[in-house]
Amino acid sequence: MYEVEVKVPADLAGVRERLADAGAERVATVAQADTYFDAPHRSFAETDEALRVRRVATAVPGFERDRPLPALVDDVLDGEYGERGESRVTYKGPLVETESKTREEFETVVDDGDTMRELLGRLGFEPAATVRKLREKHILGEFAVLLDAVENVGEYVEVETEVPDEDAVEAAREAAYELLESLGLDPDEQVRTSYLGLQLEDA
Repeated sequence: MYEVEVKVPADLAGVRERLADAGAERVATVAQADTYFDAPHRSFAETDEALRVRRVATAVPGFERDRPLPALVDDVLDGEYGERGESRVTYKGPLVETESKTREEFETVVDDGDTMRELLGRLGFEPAATVRKLREKHILGEFAVLLDAVENVGEYVEVETEVPDEDAVEAAREAAYELLESLGLDPDEQVRTSYLGLQLEDA
């Protein structure tokens, strides 16, 4: 499976209004803490791969955006305003083209994220950094539109979908560009660097 993704910086409030006007379905707001790992046998920075363990929880009614972003993420992840927490392990392969952030991706849910992180450590994988964000998910047509507020990085909109093989990537990417334009965003402002990379650049 290939994840076709286009990401641009954006003012989330304006995009949120345009999504509502377009009839998008607002699915949920979640908090995510992604711990990325370095491999003992090769450099993921050189091979353009990524391995992460994600902790995620869904915001519940009563959650309000009235505090700094770190506190909001904590409130959801720690259960004060969050529920249905889970952990996922994700491997992302190298970018497959220069026009988007399309990668081959494998992801699965695990029962215990702490145990998974310990297991990776015993195998020689070392934590590199943790990226924390608040993410709103909307569905518009075949695409997920993700409004991300990322600690120490900024606000971005990601438009993404999945396709079964590389032959379908180009058409999905062009459709993603059209969707961005319909939301008043410019595909030419696309950022292909991951949130991890952006966070490390600013460190």
